[in-house]
Amino acid sequence: MEKAKLSSALFAGTHFDRKRFAGDFARFRQGPPAPDVASAAAPSPEKKRKRQSKAKAKKSKKRRAEGADSASDAVEGFSVFKGLAAKKDEDDSEKKVETGKSEDSEVVRRRKEVEREIERAAILRKKFDIHISGQNVPAPLENFEELVSRYGCDSYLVGNLSKLGFQEPTPIQRQAIPILLSGRECFACAPTGSGKTLAFLFPILMKIKPGSKEGVKAVILCPTRELAAQTTRECKKLAKGRKFYIKLMTKDLSKSGNFKDMHCDILVSTPLRLDHAVQKRDLDLSRVEYLVLDESDKLFELGFVEVIDSVVKACSNPSIIRSLFSATLPDSIETLARTIMHDAVRVIVGRKNSASSLIKQKLIFAGTEKGKLLALRQSFAESLNPPVLIFVQSKERAKELYKELAFDDVRADVIHADLDEEQRQDAVDNLRAGQTWVLIATEVIARGMDFKGVNCVINYDFPESASAYIHRIGRSGRAGRSGEAITFFTEEDKPFLRNIANVLISSGCEVPSWIKALPKLKRKKHRVNRDPISTLPDED
Repeated sequence: MEKAKLSSALFAGTHFDRKRFAGDFARFRQGPPAPDVASAAAPSPEKKRKRQSKAKAKKSKKRRAEGADSASDAVEGFSVFKGLAAKKDEDDSEKKVETGKSEDSEVVRRRKEVEREIERAAILRKKFDIHISGQNVPAPLENFEELVSRYGCDSYLVGNLSKLGFQEPTPIQRQAIPILLSGRECFACAPTGSGKTLAFLFPILMKIKPGSKEGVKAVILCPTRELAAQTTRECKKLAKGRKFYIKLMTKDLSKSGNFKDMHCDILVSTPLRLDHAVQKRDLDLSRVEYLVLDESDKLFELGFVEVIDSVVKACSNPSIIRSLFSATLPDSIETLARTIMHDAVRVIVGRKNSASSLIKQKLIFAGTEKGKLLALRQSFAESLNPPVLIFVQSKERAKELYKELAFDDVRADVIHADLDEEQRQDAVDNLRAGQTWVLIATEVIARGMDFKGVNCVINYDFPESASAYIHRIGRSGRAGRSGEAITFFTEEDKPFLRNIANVLISSGCEVPSWIKALPKLKRKKHRVNRDPISTLPDED
């Protein structure tokens, strides 16, 4: 009875599924031992599974509810999205580090390449005695093939160079050509016969388009008609294979040319003729892209400055590239030229205002004017190695010396300002062709004229300046060939020897100590009133 009360008390309010637990009820009816309280109260495995599933359902419901507010915080301390974001940030940071490292290595690599390029350029300049002044100067050329690889030069131009016998660029060509191709203006000073003409012609032919009908694209100014004609010939040789309109400003063209209908890409002229065409014939130079002043120091001398200024103003293209080329470049001329130039690069080959080291230079004391003529004849009797150029200081003296040499067995000719253009050109052509052995000349051909194979230059009259001396003797020893220069001087010339001696010293020639000891004169020009050239005795 007590057990029944205890059982009813224990299981009060408990509902059993009799169908489901029919087997258990049957065992209890047979009188199994009464289960203890703990085992009776323990839930079945099925109920445990139900309770766990309900708990999980509540948790998942709670997660969904909280996920509506914040998808990244479904369960405190754990989030799938937060882990992905952290991983993504970590990957991004790793990528940034890797990118930064690659960028740094690229910067280092480029900097090293730039440094190597600067070092290579410095070695080349030192090797060829090139001195530059300016910012961000392009590297010099190692060979002409670089014009194709670095600047996209047409193959026909390089082919023309080869046909004309140009195998390697000269020092001035190595540096001046890249400067002009890079759009920079420049002053170029290099010894006579060093290839300055090619140095400014080649970039012009590379940059301007042939056959343009939009007007003149390049202007080249030369101090003399002979030099202008020579430059025109060289330009046509280099441009062979393309239809460039290359014009020489002749006297007739300057006075009566129809420039409005004339097709011209490159115009070569002397200053006076070009200025006349601009002022009187309405020649339009507003589209000129290149302006070259060849033998620039002579062009800026008194009498040409105003004309040059007029031409420069006529070339009004804002993107024009100006350049000056000469064997001598006085500081005063450079200062004046810088007023019209922008960010110009100065290029000096060798020593500034010096002669070529390939020329053997001699000073000979002749005593008097008669002594000079005797010394000249004696020199020809001992050894005459034509072609020979003889320079005198005036056209009158050129005529006198020509008459004296006419009595000797010497094929001589003369060139001076009194001759017309055709006669002067014939005199130059005869020397080039070998029909003339000796050409007597004034300063008219002292600058820029290229006489192939001139073996000797004789300064019969002492040059009026060191600059004139450099240009005179520069007609010999051109394009890598050796030459000889002889200068006669008299008692009247002694005070001016020091200026010429400085040029000899800078070129590596020996000079007597007594000449070095002479005082240096402030006045640089020297022009003596000399006696007529004759071996006849003076009349009483």
